[in-house]
Amino acid sequence: MNENVRLGYACVNMTLTNRPKKLGGRVTTSRTARKVTWQNGSINPKDWDLHLLGERTLLNANDLLHYLEWNKEHKIKLFRLGSELFPWHDQYELHQLPQFSEIAAKLIECGNYARKYGIRITTHPGPFNVLGSPKLDVVERTIISLERHSETFDLMGFEPSFENKINIHVGGSYGGDFDGTSKRWIAGWHRLSDNCKARLVLENDDKESMWSTRMLYDYFYKNIGIPITFDYHHHTFHPDELTEKEALELARSTWPDNVRQCCHYSESRAREYQDPKIRKQAHSDYIKDEINTYGLDLDIVIEAKAKELALLEYRNIYQYNNKRVLI
Repeated sequence: MNENVRLGYACVNMTLTNRPKKLGGRVTTSRTARKVTWQNGSINPKDWDLHLLGERTLLNANDLLHYLEWNKEHKIKLFRLGSELFPWHDQYELHQLPQFSEIAAKLIECGNYARKYGIRITTHPGPFNVLGSPKLDVVERTIISLERHSETFDLMGFEPSFENKINIHVGGSYGGDFDGTSKRWIAGWHRLSDNCKARLVLENDDKESMWSTRMLYDYFYKNIGIPITFDYHHHTFHPDELTEKEALELARSTWPDNVRQCCHYSESRAREYQDPKIRKQAHSDYIKDEINTYGLDLDIVIEAKAKELALLEYRNIYQYNNKRVLI
């Protein structure tokens, strides 16, 4: 394994989330509240209990610092922040939360900590973020959601950069209309703030009917210069006549020289459990194969279900040759 490859994990730390009370209890950045609870059954924002959402957000922000401290202790310098830090963030302006000043102070503390110890933080909004949708209401909600993710990085003191990437998929091809979809998507992209555009990247899909690395390059990078996150697992389902190495290097060519290329890696859960009933695209709990980085310096988010436990097991096998055990 190339020593200049940094491994990370996504959103949830299993060790901390499942920590027993006698050791300090659960640590999580995804506390939320049922919509009916904080909206009080009203469509009028004046009746909403934003204090409850602010309370949950502040707890999430406090625990983000715990995550970063744990990552530093275990020499993990890449972490994907989940989208739930501000629960229901598309329903209000962030500054409307009563605890906003405390939240902002904690988030800048998190950002300072990450910068001090060289921890890269990224995020990956969910599949409902579809800039190329023909439905205008979907596009509007997507723009709000993406801006909230970008605002979170602003609050952490990060300069707009693909270093702190906001990673999404195109979200569909709508009957194979790749040209029309890409034009709608790019039109939506132009509506984003400069800060958000400076962070947004696209990822290849795991279906032949969707977007390959080559297609993202041709339809998007050539038009607006947006970087491509190469997903190893997805590529196996839609190689588009490119080898893994060719697709990885094509994606690499889209990243600025001053930002490390970031990739995703997972393996098939169906293969892991030898169960043909499981979708081949489903992610495994752990990863067994050595990741082929082709000698490149990469940041790789491991998307295995076992989160940091999968990362640590992999690192002990391939990076430390079983000579160093971190947990």
